[in-house]
Amino acid sequence: MIAIVDYGVGNIFSLSSSLRAIHEEVELVSDPARLREADKIILPGVGAFADAARKLKESGLEEVLLEKCRQGTPLLGICLGMQLLFEESHEYGVTPGLGLVKGKVVSMVPVVPENYKVPHIGWNELHFPKDKEKSPLFRYVEEGSHVYFVHSFYGTECEASTIATTEYGAELTAAVQHGNVFGVQFHPEKSSVVGQKILKAFCEMGG
Repeated sequence: MIAIVDYGVGNIFSLSSSLRAIHEEVELVSDPARLREADKIILPGVGAFADAARKLKESGLEEVLLEKCRQGTPLLGICLGMQLLFEESHEYGVTPGLGLVKGKVVSMVPVVPENYKVPHIGWNELHFPKDKEKSPLFRYVEEGSHVYFVHSFYGTECEASTIATTEYGAELTAAVQHGNVFGVQFHPEKSSVVGQKILKAFCEMGG
């Protein structure tokens, strides 16, 4: 069972529709006991980091997510869901994350040119590190493929886990991987055929 974690802060309708479009059976899961039965887990998220982290913890889903990741279950965080994978966020103070990926989440305002709009909204290219083997998450997509971003914060101090970057006046982290844990800053469910190929690759991964 592919579980989409439903904790009140995700764009779950578009995501579930995109997965069903590639013939994947998905279930919206808000019950920790049901999440334990998942073969793969997708953690969506939009909004403020601290609010999402609180809801994840209070729902009892955080504990199960960490348990499942230790067991090797593939996990994909999307947008804010990716940011939650990091050790901490510096959005309106410092808030601890899940600690599944080393690094922190910071504002892009100090690193992009002043004439660049923040939040970063729109289509941008994916670039894969030349000194690493391409992640299995991107097995079906090519260098330079365009995906859709909506974000004001990004992951940093995470070079060892970075599997894709994008250029927006500065090089920004677009995707990370640490073992069976994956995160994408962009929205695959809004990224047309490229996004569907990325979701397909994730759904094909073994636990």
